[in-house]
Amino acid sequence: MTSAKVLGLKSTVAALLVLTLGGCAALGAKPAPLDTFELSAPSVDVRAHSRRQILIAQPSALKALDSQNIVIRPSDRSIQFLKGAQWADRLPLIVQARLAETFQRSGSFAGVGKPGEGLAIDYQIIVEVRSFEVRVSGGEHADVDLFVRILNDRNGEVRASRNFTASAPVSGSGNAAYVGALDSAFGQAAADIVRWTDSAI
Repeated sequence: MTSAKVLGLKSTVAALLVLTLGGCAALGAKPAPLDTFELSAPSVDVRAHSRRQILIAQPSALKALDSQNIVIRPSDRSIQFLKGAQWADRLPLIVQARLAETFQRSGSFAGVGKPGEGLAIDYQIIVEVRSFEVRVSGGEHADVDLFVRILNDRNGEVRASRNFTASAPVSGSGNAAYVGALDSAFGQAAADIVRWTDSAI
């Protein structure tokens, strides 16, 4: 083999090695960090004051909502997840924490806790997250649907049950605008739940 051919072969091998290493670097590259969002707890003015102690159970939800994904609904029969964004924890856990905080901030109950906190409980607030999404057809807006039961912890009887829905328009663009609408709708529903619970027990 001539020296020219040897040099050509070495050049080809070197070029392939560079391409291979470049591919490995691309495969090993870290994905861009996701925008991470939370919900806020609204302030609620409640005139009545109950001396009851309540427990906010962990809400139930279908798999699509029981995750960190933020749901976008382009039509009634399909869902997508908000690209580049996530909740700070599984959605039911965030709803539980912020709902408990809303009850606490109302100052209307003798005690508000979550499972494992050791409170002597009078009633449980049991929530099913039925909808927590941004609809993008017919005008972008957030929809929240929470079905709530008040369970007497002493005898297992349901004291009352009710469906709470709220909607809020998306103002602006981008992930923060979508989550802002969801936060607003959740705030409306959470405040209504606290007032209703206060009147029911």
